[in-house]
Amino acid sequence: MKVAVNVRTSLTARRLSKAALLLAGVTAVAFTGACGGTGTESADGKTVTVYSADGVGGWYKSQFDAFTKETGIAVNLVEAGSGEVVNRVDKEQSNPQADVVVTLPPFIQKAKQSGLLQPSGIDTAAVPAAAKDAEGTYVTLANNFLCFIANPAVDASALTWEDLLKPEYKGKLQYSTPGQAGDGTAVLVLLQQLRGKQGALDYLAALQANNVGPSSSTGKLQAKVDKGELLIANGDVQMNLTTVKEKGSKFNVFFPAAAGKRSTVAVPYMMGLAKGAPHKDDATKLMSFLMAPAAQAKLGPEAFAVSPRTDVPAPADGGPAAAMTGVEVVPVDWNKVLTELDADVAAYQKATGS
Repeated sequence: MKVAVNVRTSLTARRLSKAALLLAGVTAVAFTGACGGTGTESADGKTVTVYSADGVGGWYKSQFDAFTKETGIAVNLVEAGSGEVVNRVDKEQSNPQADVVVTLPPFIQKAKQSGLLQPSGIDTAAVPAAAKDAEGTYVTLANNFLCFIANPAVDASALTWEDLLKPEYKGKLQYSTPGQAGDGTAVLVLLQQLRGKQGALDYLAALQANNVGPSSSTGKLQAKVDKGELLIANGDVQMNLTTVKEKGSKFNVFFPAAAGKRSTVAVPYMMGLAKGAPHKDDATKLMSFLMAPAAQAKLGPEAFAVSPRTDVPAPADGGPAAAMTGVEVVPVDWNKVLTELDADVAAYQKATGS
């Protein structure tokens, strides 16, 4: 069943199979370290470390600065792909470094399943049950949605999934890898909802003729589309619209149509307290700060995202509403996705020869 998009509705919806986790452990992980303010500890030496999927840097910067000013606690931000974030936390279990973990489904569910999170105890009463873990290990920080982007040379206004198979896109199309990237996993999940599991595999096998190759990071595809190295790539609404606003990128956001309808799945940023967090008390202070109405109200204008809180209205300006007019959001059971992900990724790799 599909439902019409409603950005005020709580939406539960970035990447992990066991094989991908092990592979990422062997591969050099390109993490970007940054800080919410100066990049140094606060005057009294208090620092909270956040491992996060990339994409909400502008909002992070303003909120981390405000948090440090209010509490004296500095924030160290380490950004990477969704699966890489969880992989690093897993590798560091004997010597935990992360205090707060922010990633996308099904990787936040994987983190919980792997024992990498602990209940935070923060107040999430204003967040609907569907947007948080019943046991309190994670909560939706910001709602977001899968999309595609196109270089201005392409008229993407009426592109269909079938159009992406055309020879003119050979070597000019790329999507992030399912099982490694959150948005790439969402591509597979959406196609499964639209075409069934075998239909999704058949389509992606055909699309492989145009696909440049694997990519563990969705964010890195933006610059390639902007420069014309790629004509088409996948992405997500929040990250892509933020890049257009902050960096002046010229690519266009679109949603491929199927049977005359454009659709997507939600891929929210979800936040949890890391097990063994070195600065647990300060970390929960930061989590509470980020979930408070004042910070959540800035998600639309600063990050093109939607607050999961029922008491924070959708912004009149900003947010993804304009880009998503007429787009349907397909409901996804991410716990089920996680249960079947290893097998689905293995089938995907076999079908595409990747």
